[in-house]
Amino acid sequence: MNIKKIHHRRSLCSISFSLEMIGDLWSLLIVRDIIYFGKKTYGDLLSSGEGIARNILATRLVQLRQKGILTRKPHPTDGRKDVYELTEKGLDLIPLLLDMAAWGAKHEPETAVSEAWLQEVHIGKEALIQLIRETVQEGGSIFVGKDTVLSKLQNAK
Repeated sequence: MNIKKIHHRRSLCSISFSLEMIGDLWSLLIVRDIIYFGKKTYGDLLSSGEGIARNILATRLVQLRQKGILTRKPHPTDGRKDVYELTEKGLDLIPLLLDMAAWGAKHEPETAVSEAWLQEVHIGKEALIQLIRETVQEGGSIFVGKDTVLSKLQNAK
């Protein structure tokens, strides 16, 4: 007998739904690390500065996959590892992360966000979102690795 789990929403509010999908702080930081820093493996994500516990990371990766935000596939060169990538649904979180970073920088001046980056976010937001989406889909990130969004922006000037 196949028993299907029925999920009851707290409300029909779109903000409530979004929070249910994202889950919590750790889930959003995992998505951030993939987009901003090009982290793709469990080990990469575990090394993030916030100090996520192993069991929490494992649980959040499963949840993000179940919610259709991440996919997992075998690492191309190391069969002991898996690679996590964002789905279209996950890539759709890019504007949210940009807005959260700008809001945090506005209200906490000690954040590590540069003024130049904030201006890029505000001036050409739609074009920037598209550039980030394409770069992440190609395996890149905003700040770390080869062909970053930041280097593409600097080369365009």
